[in-house]
Parts: sequence; structure tokens; C-alpha cells
Amino acid sequence: MNPDTEAVNPRSRDIDRKTLPEILRIINDEDHLVADAVKRVLPQGALLVERIAEKLAGGGRLFYVGAGTSGRIGVMDAAECPPTYGVSPDSIIALIAGGPEAVFRARETAEDNAGEGKALMEFHAVCGKDIVVGLSASGSTPFVAAALKEARARGAATAAVLCNAGGSVTENADLAIPLLTGPEVITGSTRMKAASAQKMFLNMVSTAVMIRLGKVTGNFMTSLKPRNKKLRERACFIVSSVTGVSQETSERLLERNQYDVRETVNALRRRKHGEPRIESLAHPVSCKG
Repeated sequence: MNPDTEAVNPRSRDIDRKTLPEILRIINDEDHLVADAVKRVLPQGALLVERIAEKLAGGGRLFYVGAGTSGRIGVMDAAECPPTYGVSPDSIIALIAGGPEAVFRARETAEDNAGEGKALMEFHAVCGKDIVVGLSASGSTPFVAAALKEARARGAATAAVLCNAGGSVTENADLAIPLLTGPEVITGSTRMKAASAQKMFLNMVSTAVMIRLGKVTGNFMTSLKPRNKKLRERACFIVSSVTGVSQETSERLLERNQYDVRETVNALRRRKHGEPRIESLAHPVSCKG
């Protein structure tokens, strides 16, 4: 029996005979199912957030491991966390089957390379301080399954995010999180609903982790690294919004503090309100040695 991600969707069976507005409506209707699939795993998501936050706070690392679209989603999430939340790029690492080239050009055979998954865990010296999250729409990607097996053998915490009820990637996962989006509009095209669910889920998890680690004040990214004009303007807005000073004052103080948003907010709070410093919990270090 085919897993749900490979099943035929009866609602799009004759999509090639539909008008263009009907085609788009069918796709959009199916996309509405994604948020519900994510909502159903919120309890498991909370457990994953706690485990990731604990590992990062203890100096460990988060690894995303995936192939194809799932791997690219991991790459996006890992790449976006350092500039947004000020974490070290070495603390959140994305590994994709086939290497960096596979981010830009599909390498379909790479997902079958179990040896590569195992070797990458060895290369990065994954250990008990770390957590490895496997991403697989099908739930049976050999590259991901092998990486999780090796990670667990090396003492790391493990989790699997998949879009079917089960599969080989769950065999060595401490926590399995099934995002059940059902059959795709185009049979087997998991870059659609399955990928959208994985992207939504990782956005949610990594954001919640950063909140738990003290990287957010209110709903502002006070650990932002403002390295361009747009982000410097955002930094001024954040400081002004959190502390109540003018944006002109924010800009002046940010320049004095080399655009360190957190230090600027801390200085203003100490001076104006006597509020405590905002501290972060995570100080990542390598497992090596």
C-alpha cells in the first residue's frame, strides 16, 4: 500500500481538464489543509522545542538533515536564524544529501546514499550535546535514516519530521512528528503540501526555540544582527518600540554601541527604568575535544 504522500488525490484526478481558475482553486483548497496538519502536532512540536532549546543552551548544536526539498527547507531555516536571532552559524547546521550543490540543482540519487548520511555525522563529530532532526516527506529516505541511526549511536538526541504515519526515519528517532497532509495535487509531488507543512513547522519550532533562549523581547528580535541599511532601520525601530525613546535617540545610541541592539536596549533600561539586563541562555561550543 502506498504511503499517503504517494497516493492519488481524488480531488485533483482530472485537474488537466480544468480551466486555469479551477486549477488554481484546487491547489489553493489543498493548501488550506497544511495548517491543520501542523496544528495536529503542536504537542510534539512543544517537546521538540524544549529539547532543542536545552541542547543549544548547553552548548550543543542543532542539525537538520534532509534530501531534496526537505533538505532545502532545512537549509533555509538554518541560514535565517543567525541574522535574525544572533546565534552562531555553527550552532544550527543544515546537511543536504548531495552537498551544497543539491540546494540549487536536484540530485535525485543522493537521497539513496545512506553512507553519506552516516559519514556526515562522523565528520561533524556529532555527540551527546547535539540534537539531529531528520526531514523526510516520505519517511523512508535512506540518507536521513542512516544519519539518525549514527546520531543516536553517538549519543545525540534525535527527531524525525515526516509527512506519513511511519517510515524508516522513525526507527532511530526519539521523537517522531508526522505532518499528515495527505495526497498531493500532482501525485507524489511532495514539494507542494508536504514541503509547505515542513516549512511551516520548522518556522514555528525555530522561532519558539529562540524565544525560549531569550533572543526575543516582547515580539521584537532584539538579538538581530543589522548588517545592512534595512536592518539598521529595523534596529532603530526595535529599540524605540521596546524602550520608548525616539528613533533619533535609538540611532545615536546604536551607533555608539556598534549596532548591538540587545546592549542598547539594556543600557536604556538600566538608565531609564531600572529594569534588569536581557540575557541569552545559549552559548554554543563545539563537541570536539
